[in-house]
Amino acid sequence: MSKSLLKINEPESKHRAAKPGTRQILSSTGELEAKTAGTGVKASGYASLRGLSKQAVWDLPFRPWFLAAACLSVVSIGIWISFLQGHFGGFADDGITPLVWHIHEMLFGFGATVAVAFLLTAAQTWTGKRSLHGGGLIALTLVWLSVRVLLWSPAPGLQLLAIGLQALWWLGSIGYLASMLVRARSRRNYQFIPLLGAMMLLNLGFLLADFNGHTQLALHLARSVILLFGLMVGIVGGRVIPFFTGRGAEHAKVVATPLLDKLLPPVTLAGVIVFFTADLVSLPFTPATLLIAAGVLHLLRLWCWDPRATLRVPLLWSLHASYLALGLGLVAIGASYYTDAIRFSEALHLITVGTIGGMILAMMARVSLGHTGRPLQPHPALSLAFGLILLGALARVGLPLLGNPAWGWSLAALCWILSFGIFLWHYTPILCAPRKG
Repeated sequence: MSKSLLKINEPESKHRAAKPGTRQILSSTGELEAKTAGTGVKASGYASLRGLSKQAVWDLPFRPWFLAAACLSVVSIGIWISFLQGHFGGFADDGITPLVWHIHEMLFGFGATVAVAFLLTAAQTWTGKRSLHGGGLIALTLVWLSVRVLLWSPAPGLQLLAIGLQALWWLGSIGYLASMLVRARSRRNYQFIPLLGAMMLLNLGFLLADFNGHTQLALHLARSVILLFGLMVGIVGGRVIPFFTGRGAEHAKVVATPLLDKLLPPVTLAGVIVFFTADLVSLPFTPATLLIAAGVLHLLRLWCWDPRATLRVPLLWSLHASYLALGLGLVAIGASYYTDAIRFSEALHLITVGTIGGMILAMMARVSLGHTGRPLQPHPALSLAFGLILLGALARVGLPLLGNPAWGWSLAALCWILSFGIFLWHYTPILCAPRKG
């Protein structure tokens, strides 16, 4: 046997010195192997983190953020209704007020989180680019969770840290979405970048205003964000609702509405701008006419989508009902400027509960099935969940107008907790499981 062949079959350790910082051990098979000293725990930890990031729940933003936002909404509503009834006193005495905490967690911790998760998920389909996932998604989720915890702190410094982390969450989310859209030159969807940017600024201004004692200004900023949500629902809903209806409702006669599609964004945006400005400077007019016009345009567009054809399809009638609440809510908000019979707060809650809550529940149910490769056939209990959220909207708006605000708040809270509890019960296993097909 030649010397060269002998060398090939010799253990590598016999003719190559071990690297510094390594030691040689005898393996279970009787072979010498090198092991870096002191790195076993680190390597194991890295492998664990890498394994965690590859779990199905971190595949796309909709998975962890739908679950987190739904859980937050159930807990937050439960805490808030307990506070209103005098059974909860765990809020800090300084800094963020209880009312602003409630609005923030429902509007931004819940609503904005689901909206951003939906856009980041949809952007992968729009652009063909890989969306936020794995370690990056885990990091932003931890930032989001930190905000929830720190907002409870009685220390003003930690509340300011929460505001800073909220800004970091927004910047990370918007930045990733913008990079996907720009790299793919998805110009049709560029509009979501400034829209989310405006929401981020209003969110931060909302928290900072209340933190510094300007609670009324904070509330005005929150109301402006709710109207911006209506604009986003109009844009996204205008794309998906007629498309889903045409494909999923038997004998549906969906009529294209190109003129309404062009009119709605500028009319709604003008209404939002006038509403936002009118509380800061004196204007010779109110946003009432613009808001009523936007609501009427929404109702006309909804009629063209043939909502009657969706009555046997829960994933469709829930979308149509939520969109109906948007049109009626904008009309009611505008009408509240002209008559005391319709109060602004109740009209606004027709949008927050009926539109934002209802649309989010319907979209989460649909997206969670479609993007995990499952048939678009939700559990029958989801029909009850859709009905409960709409019942909650009617209770929150109608009972205060009838002189029973406490009953309205309590019934709306119960309906919300039950409806999103049903979602969590049936969809947590789906969102944590690998994609089918």
